[in-house]
This record gives sequence, structure tokens and C-alpha cells, in this order.
Amino acid sequence: MNFLRGVMGGQSAGAPPSGAETIQKLCDRVASSTLLDDRRDAVRALKSLSKKYRLEVGFQAMEHLINVLQTDRSDSEIIGYALDTLFNIVSNDLEEEEQEENPQKQVDDLGRQFTEIFIKQQENVTLLLTFLEEFDFQVRWPGVKLLTSLLKQQGPQVQQIILVSPMGVSRLMDLLADSREVIRNDGVLLLQQLTKSNAAIQKIVAFENAFERLLDIVTDEGNSDGGIVVEDCLLLLQNLLKNNNSNQNFFKEGSYIQRMKPWFEVGDDNSGWSAQKVTNLHLMLQLVRVLVSPTNPPGATSSCQKTMFHCGLLQQLCTILMATGVPADILTETINTVSEVIRGCQINQDYFASVNAPSNPPRSAIVVLLMSMVNERQPFVLRCAVLYCFQCFLYKNQKGQGEIVSTLLPSTIDATGNSVSAGQLLCGGLFSTDSLSNWCAAVALAHALQDNATLKEQLLRVQLATSIGNPPVSLLQQCTNILSQGSKVQTRVGLLMLLCTWLSDCPIAVTHFLHNSANIPFLTGQIAENLGEEEQLVQGLCALLLGICIYYNDNSLENCRKEKLKQLIEKRIGKENFIEKLGFISKHELYSKAAQKPQPSFSSADHMMFDHEFTKLVKELEGIITKAIYKSSEEDKQEEEVKKTLEQHDNIVTHYKKVIREQDQQLEELKQKVNTLKSQNEQLQTAVTQQMSQIQQHKDQYNLLKVQLGKDNQHHSSHSDMLQMNGIQPEEISKLRQEIEELKNKHEVLQGQLREKDSVIENMKSLQSETGTTEQSSQITAGLEHANELHRELEALRIQIQSQSSDISKLQSEKQELLQQMTTASVPALGDSVAVIATKNSELEGRLLQEIKELKSEVKALSEEKALLKQHLDSSNSTAAVLQDEKSKLQQEVAESKKEQDDLLVLLADQDQKIFALKNKLKELGQPVEDEDDIESGDQADEDEEEDGEEED
Repeated sequence: MNFLRGVMGGQSAGAPPSGAETIQKLCDRVASSTLLDDRRDAVRALKSLSKKYRLEVGFQAMEHLINVLQTDRSDSEIIGYALDTLFNIVSNDLEEEEQEENPQKQVDDLGRQFTEIFIKQQENVTLLLTFLEEFDFQVRWPGVKLLTSLLKQQGPQVQQIILVSPMGVSRLMDLLADSREVIRNDGVLLLQQLTKSNAAIQKIVAFENAFERLLDIVTDEGNSDGGIVVEDCLLLLQNLLKNNNSNQNFFKEGSYIQRMKPWFEVGDDNSGWSAQKVTNLHLMLQLVRVLVSPTNPPGATSSCQKTMFHCGLLQQLCTILMATGVPADILTETINTVSEVIRGCQINQDYFASVNAPSNPPRSAIVVLLMSMVNERQPFVLRCAVLYCFQCFLYKNQKGQGEIVSTLLPSTIDATGNSVSAGQLLCGGLFSTDSLSNWCAAVALAHALQDNATLKEQLLRVQLATSIGNPPVSLLQQCTNILSQGSKVQTRVGLLMLLCTWLSDCPIAVTHFLHNSANIPFLTGQIAENLGEEEQLVQGLCALLLGICIYYNDNSLENCRKEKLKQLIEKRIGKENFIEKLGFISKHELYSKAAQKPQPSFSSADHMMFDHEFTKLVKELEGIITKAIYKSSEEDKQEEEVKKTLEQHDNIVTHYKKVIREQDQQLEELKQKVNTLKSQNEQLQTAVTQQMSQIQQHKDQYNLLKVQLGKDNQHHSSHSDMLQMNGIQPEEISKLRQEIEELKNKHEVLQGQLREKDSVIENMKSLQSETGTTEQSSQITAGLEHANELHRELEALRIQIQSQSSDISKLQSEKQELLQQMTTASVPALGDSVAVIATKNSELEGRLLQEIKELKSEVKALSEEKALLKQHLDSSNSTAAVLQDEKSKLQQEVAESKKEQDDLLVLLADQDQKIFALKNKLKELGQPVEDEDDIESGDQADEDEEEDGEEED
């Protein structure tokens, strides 16, 4: 300690030793001192010298500092000093005074060299990651700053070390959850450096819930009104999402797009925006563009666009677009963002077409934007943004193209002139004195015709009034007139791009263009001249236009047939010279820049020459036109025939597509009808279920009332029981007698049915005995089936008899209940019970009669089948062995039938016993009951008396 104080004191007294000597002594002290306090003071001294003597401290002390990190981990203070010293060594963020003394390049090289020394041993970076897990502020914060500086100096190498380190990225993600804002904010900066240009780390960070945490920080800080922390979070989000399809899909699937909507909520008063708010909102708009960039996969872009519409984000952006007081750079970026949100998405394009500016009278947002595009007083970048927005609105949007072109047609132009249409603005820009307006309007109109042959033909109807007293001129003719007047290069390039787009794949437009006899001489004259470099681009576009007139020529004009145009080129220009001039387009520097991306991005207005979509057209037509120039007339004829054949095929395909479309519509209608019927069926089933439940409830209520009524009848006084019984005795007795008669009749019917079945079985047995040994196997199979049917019918008959027996037992139980009620129930109650029994008896009688009829019909059917079986058996020629086997089976079935018959006889005997028991009960009640023999003898005596009376008469 005394040594260190002496060293530092000597420095402050003005007679210090040299810096290198002091640093050497301190390094020796760190390496050799056994006391922790001495080592700590030495490291603190090195920290204070590390900024001024960066080089010396770096070369002499780095190894000792790393050793301190490894051996003194238990003391957070010395670890903090060591980390701060290492940060000062490898960091290039020097103070202004030091930057003036040392050139920046030398500083950068020094930091990079020290970083290489530190990370040469991967264990050093792994050790540093362990310090980030410490909660102690004086350890964690210097560790975050040191790792951030290492990533700035040697990003890819440090990224790879962290990537292979176990839980390396997860440890860093914990920094976002730190309650101390300094560490959290520096953790965001660390993750910015960590995720640069490394897709693997970006994915890991995203799946470590980075989106949720970062969006929470942005919300807590106040969204766009927040400070620089919001800016850092947005930059980190851009790193995670840009050119990373996996993270973009995860961001969309996690419903994080919906959380971006509050970022763009601006008030009515938009004056006085702070610089930080402008920066934050600019980054937020760029983040939206990252998700819908045209360079992303089409499916992912389309999905994000639809999500932005459904969550209201597009509507919020359009509100900013039409708001007043918004800074110019924010307005420009908003236009670019809206452009890419609606590009190629039909529902978003339709919504954008319906947006109106808050003006009186209301004007369409498209019209307001076009007014800015053709206004030469507007900033250049704003005009480029509006053109891009208009292009995106028309991209793959035939409906929007038709709406724009329709504003140019004579039938839709507003005769009063009260409102300005998009078509009028485009025509005004096309023929204004500002060359940039000419170019923008020509490109915008070309996009309205892109890949739409119908609109190309309709645009031929547009007539322009050039001056008072002169007849109107077609739009096509006016474009060629301006070309021939020798206007600025930018204007002519724009008009030639419009004409090439208009005439390509439209033979009718080509015919109209060739109909003007001055057009072809003008084009050949432009191509044949030897002009300067500025005019070479115009020459190339003229060659392209002339080639389009040849390739898409339908030979309807005799003087401008394909062959004659080729001869004209060969005589006045030369085929090789023509092809060379045509190649000027694709070799131009501005052509290559425009072909890179759809958005027009030019450093100045003079560089605004080519459109992205037009570069695609040139690439498509250049080779085709070259081949067409060298083709002979015979090859042209063959090509025409092929074209006609292809057109016929296309027409057939179109017809079938139309048929399929109609069938699809019919199928959809039928599906809708089926769905409607299904829903109606479900409703009816629900209603039936409800009604069934109501019926069941009514039945339950009825049974409950019936039980309650029986209980009430049992509580009547007993003094009038004999009187009530005597009052109903004759009626009750007659009912019981009728019941006994019915049971007897049923018994006889069942016995008759049994006798018929017995006869059928006997007939079967006799038929079986009569058959010889010559029956065929197929007929035996028929006999077996018939026997099985007889067996099933016997089984059904047995079941019916059992059900009838159960009905009889039910009647007997109800009769027993009536007998009990005779002694307890009142006259009205007993009368109601008797009526109920009578009703049940009548129902049972009708059911039995129906069953008897069915049995008779079954017996008749059996007899018919028996006759058929006899015929089959007579004609059978089967072998004796098979017949014997069949005979044994039939005998077994007959035995089973006999067994069933015996069971039925036992059942009838039981019924006789029950009838006898009922008669005994009636006798016990004091009623005379006659036996069957007495009844028969009584009936005979009555008949004899009647005969005697007749003889006397």
C-alpha cells in the first residue's frame, strides 16, 4: 500500500516516473502481492491510467487482469476494477481530447488488436459471460460494457464463441429483465451488437421471448414519445426481423403486429415534434416495412398485410397520411410504408381507394397524392414516394387500373369541371413544362396499363383538346407529337417507356401507332443518327419501340407489314447497328440500379430515368425482338400459324375456365342450400326434441296425479264401503266374465296356431322322408334357408305368445287392484278405474286381433313356401351323404321345435291354472261361477226349450 501511495503521490506531486515504469510496477504488484487489498489498489491504479496510457496498460497488464478475473472472483470490487480497465483498453469510444491526439484509424486498429488478444482464448469470453450472471452492479455493468465493446471490434468471432457457449444467449437475455435501467438499457445495446448479421443468434434471441420484452419496454417508455431507449429497442427489433423469415413468421403468429397500432396514434396538434419523436416514429415505420418488404416471400408478406388491415394498423397509417402538421420526412416515410402495406394485396388496395382527405369537398387520397406528385414545388423525395405509392396501388390490381383509366375516358369525365380526377392530373403532368412531372406521369400511366390488354385498347379512345379551334387529338398521337418536338431527355425517356408498355402485347395499339405515317420515319431517323452519350438511351428506347411494332404487328396495314419494316431497318439502319442500339438500354448504369428494387430511389432528379417494372419488360422483349429481326418471312408465317393455334387453344381454355367458374358458382349455391336445409333440419329436430320432452313431462305429471288420486281414494270413510260395493257388483262381475271369455278365446286361438305349426313340421318331415338321394347341393341350400326361416318364425311366434302372456298377467294384476279398490274406493273413483281397464282391454283386444291376422298371413305364406319347397325337393338330385347330413340337421330342428311346443303347452297349462284361480276368487266373493261343462249343458237346455216352443206353435 505504501508503495502504491508513493507511486500515485509522486505522480500528483509533479515528479512522477515515466508512465511505462509506473504501469510495470503496478503489474508486478498485481502479480506478486499476497494481500487482496494491495492487489485491489494496484488494479484501481491501472484503471485510472488505462485511458491515458492505453497502449502500455494493454500490452503489460492484460494478462494480469485476466488472471485477476480467474482467481479473485469472490471479491466484486477488484473484479469491477479489472473489467473497467479491460473496457478502457479495448474500447474505441475515447474522449474528445484523446481523439484529437490520436488519429481515429490508429485508435480503431488498437482496439481491434487488444480484442483479438482477449478472445484468442475462448475461455476468457466464457468467463465474462459468467460475470453477467452476477447481480452485483459493479460487476454486471462493467461486464456488459466490455462484452459490447468486444462485439463491436470483432463481432463474428465473439458471436461464434457465445453461440457455442452453453446457455450463452440465454444469460444475455436476462439483462432485459434487470430492474436497474442502466443495465437494462446497456443490455439492449449489447443485444444489438450480438444480433448483427447472425441469423442463428437472431432466432435464439427471438425464441427467448425478446419480442414480448422489447415491446413492453417500448410501451412503458411511452411509445413514440419515449426517449433514446425506445430508439435502441426499435433498432434491436429491426436486427431480429430484417431478412429473417422465421422471426417474421414468429412475430406475426405471436400477435405482435397488433401491438404496433398504438405507436401511430397521433393527435390533432402535430406541431412541435421533438427530434427524438421523429427518430422513433421513423424507426417504427421502417419496422412495419421490414414485415411487408417486397423482398420477403410473397406468402409471408401477404399474411402480414392482411393482419395489418384487420387490426387497424393500415387505417392508422392512412390517418397520419392525411393529417396536417406532420413533419415532411415522417410524411414521406409514411407514404412509403403505406405503399408496401397495400402492394399486391387486394383488400388493402380497395381500402386505400376509399380513403378521403379531410377537405371540403372531400377528395380521394389518391387524387391528393397525385397533386403532390405533379407539383414541381414539392420536395423530390416526397414526389418519389407518391409515385411509389401509386405504383403499389396498381400492382396486380386490375380493378384499380380500370378505375384510373376510366377517369380518362370521354363517358366518365366530369363536364362541370368542379372536381379533378386522377386521369386529368396524369394528363396534366404528362404534358407540363416540368420534365420530372412528365416522367412521373408517364410511368404512373404505364403502370395503369401494365399486363392489361383491355385497358390498352380502351385508352386509344382518349381524346385531348390541344388548343381552341383545333380538332381533338388522341392521347397516343399527342405523345408522339411531343417526342418529335425534341423535348428534354427525361421527358422523352418517360414517353418512350409509356409507348413501349402501351404497344407491347396489343396489336390494335400497334396498328394505331403505325397508322400515323410520320412515326416510323421518326423512329428510324433517331436510331440511324450518331448522337452523343446522352442521346444513346433515347436511341435504344426508339429501337425497342420499333421492335415492338414489328413483333406485335398483325399485318393489317399493307404499307407497314412486318417484312417491309424489316427491309426498312436493313436499308436505313442495318440489323447489326439496330441490335447494338437496342443493347444500349440494358448496358446503362441507371438501368441496373432501377432493376434492383421496386421503390424509386434516386440521388437526384436527373438520375430518374428507368422504372423497375419497365426493366422487366426490357429483359423480356430484348431477346424476342432480336430473334424477330433476323427471322425470314417463312418463319414469320409459321410463327403466325403457331400464334393462331395458341390463340385457339387459349380461347378453348378460357371457355372451359368460364364453364368451370359457372359450375363452381352453382356448386357454391347448392352448398349454401344444403347448409340452409341442414340448419332447418337441426332446428326441426331441436323442436321435436323439445316437444318430446314436454310430452314426457305431461306423462310424468299424469302418472303423479293418478298416484295422488289413488291415495286420496284410500282415505275415504269406510261406513259406505258395502253400499258402494253393492252398487257396482253387477257391472264389475260382467266385466270379469267378459275378461275370462276373452282369455279362453285367446287360449283356443293359440292352441290352433300350435296345431298348424305342428302340421307344418309333420309335412316337412314327410317331405324329407320322401326325397331320394339325387338332390342337388344348391336346392339343399334353399331348403336349409327355408327351414331357418321357419325356425325364425316359430321363434317370433313364441315371443308373441310370451308378450300376450305378459299382457294377461298385467290384466290380472290390474284386476287384483280393482278388487282391492272395491273395499276401499268410492263409487266414482272405482267407476273411473273400471273405465280405464275397459279401455285397456279394448286396446288389447284390437292388438290381439291384428296379431292373429298377421299370424294367418304368415301361415298362408308358409304354406306357399311349403309348396315351393316340395317342388324343389322333387327336382333335387343331391348325394345321399349330403341328404343324410341335412336330415340329421332337420331332425335336430324338429326336436327343438317339439321342445318349444312343450314349453308352449306348459305355458297354456299355467294359464288354465290362473283362470281356475280367478274363478275360485269369484266364488269366494259370493258370486256363482259356472264351469265349462255347466255352461255347455245350460246352453243345450236353452236350445231344447226353444225347439219345444216352436213345436207348440
